[in-house]
Amino acid sequence: MKYENALPLIVTHGWPGSVIEQLKIIDPLTNPTAHGGSASDAFHLVIPSLPGFGFSARPTTSGWGPERTASAWVVLMKRLGYAQFVAQGGDLGAGICTVMAKHAPPELLGIHTNFPGTIPSDIARALQCGDPPSSGLSADERHAYEQLTNLFAKKRAYAQMMATRPQTLYGLADSPVCLAAWLFDHGDGYGQPAAPITSAVLGRTVNGYSAGDLTRDDVLDDFTLYWLTNTAISAARFYWELHLNLYNAANVSIPVAVSVFPGENYQAPRSWTERAYHKLIYYNQVDRGGHYAAWEQPQLFSEEVRGGFRSLRADVAKSAA
Repeated sequence: MKYENALPLIVTHGWPGSVIEQLKIIDPLTNPTAHGGSASDAFHLVIPSLPGFGFSARPTTSGWGPERTASAWVVLMKRLGYAQFVAQGGDLGAGICTVMAKHAPPELLGIHTNFPGTIPSDIARALQCGDPPSSGLSADERHAYEQLTNLFAKKRAYAQMMATRPQTLYGLADSPVCLAAWLFDHGDGYGQPAAPITSAVLGRTVNGYSAGDLTRDDVLDDFTLYWLTNTAISAARFYWELHLNLYNAANVSIPVAVSVFPGENYQAPRSWTERAYHKLIYYNQVDRGGHYAAWEQPQLFSEEVRGGFRSLRADVAKSAA
């Protein structure tokens, strides 16, 4: 079904995901009336694969990181004929959105992210030094600080390997067992694909994290895409090219919508979020879903994207009138 005034939206996946992450959100976002939304909530969707991932070509030269990819996405949308559009991303896709927003091309109306970069500079320094949380933090800020302390201390080794020695991970191209282990449980078992899969198999939560709508077949589809296209190493190289901290305050001045999911690596406090995104048009903490929210909770995720851009649509309509 075609909807008048559907809003063009480019959605970017992360690692160890792929465009498979977004398959379940296509119909809810493009055909909202069939999924509890209104015709005015419709989107035109563009879901590209990151360079070196899946069916995208493996880069033969360096430089294909967030900056170049963000610029390529703007060119892509313009070539598709979209004079104005919005962008969405989580995980690495959040980094792409952040860079797009920092560039602030006139065609980009705003972004939505489910993995916001909000850590203030003073908090980032304290975390780097291993300091305990300050007594001046609010309850939600202290909670976020404790989550980040645990994350940075124990759960980032996989990223450091890919950022410094991606070509040494040749076992990912040699053994499907090695690839599965690396992609689906890289050290934390919380907020990652391994946790929902384990909880689905066991029929209970793992570390308080439920399976949601993610199935064993969903994860095997994603794994198979990496394996059959032999893109595990080229995807890992994106971390080599990642020269920005996805967690630190984004310092973005265009309109931004933020959804905070309980299974995310950390729950970004509203206070930090408002400082990081200077035109925050939407902030909501939802009750279920994790780091791969579009994959795990596609209906809820779609509702968040619709809600996040609703006021922006209204503003655009007013300015066009």
